[in-house]
Amino acid sequence: MQKQTPDPSGHPQFNDLNRRSFLKTGLGGALFLGTVSVTAGLSGCATQPAGRLSAVGTRMDASYQFRFLTEDDIALFEALLPAMVGPGLPEQPQARNMAIAGTIERIDAGIHKFGPANQKELRRLFDLLNFGLTRVTVARVWSSWPNVTTEEADAFLERWRTSRIGLFNNGYIALTKISNVAFYGYRDFWHLSGYPGPPQYAVDALPQFQNA
Repeated sequence: MQKQTPDPSGHPQFNDLNRRSFLKTGLGGALFLGTVSVTAGLSGCATQPAGRLSAVGTRMDASYQFRFLTEDDIALFEALLPAMVGPGLPEQPQARNMAIAGTIERIDAGIHKFGPANQKELRRLFDLLNFGLTRVTVARVWSSWPNVTTEEADAFLERWRTSRIGLFNNGYIALTKISNVAFYGYRDFWHLSGYPGPPQYAVDALPQFQNA
């Protein structure tokens, strides 16, 4: 598992990720993902950002408005995050749910700042994983994401990590990179990556640290 070096401001480092393509798919992979996205939209998969959520259990803060992730995407990350950063999540259920919710919000905020090309790539990747037919045939995940166990999510990630198909490898890298940045790049979880936080002289000198 790759852990990202946190930004001293306490916010995830999405800027570096924005400078390079996530899914080096080639023409064939791009056409495949594009076809899946169109088909997923026609089949009724969520295509619009989730907006301001207030009733998705107790997971999401109604004060946050999603600007990229759809409700299906949120369910996808709720299933995958315990497998990707599980050891770092709090054990207490409410704190665990809040950590997952906050990470998903930071994923959305980070992707919203990406350029159009990377946003388009990620939308197609998420559509592939959310569309029932390709979730089963390509990802080999039989249950809908809200019903996927952590063990099943971990098995899916391992299949894509070790696959000989470049699209799957790059999909795995994209999912883990944005998730790790959003989780380990947050100040409450700096200590999990061995980062002690900004030095005291920086805290004293910079107003943003004093107000953090």
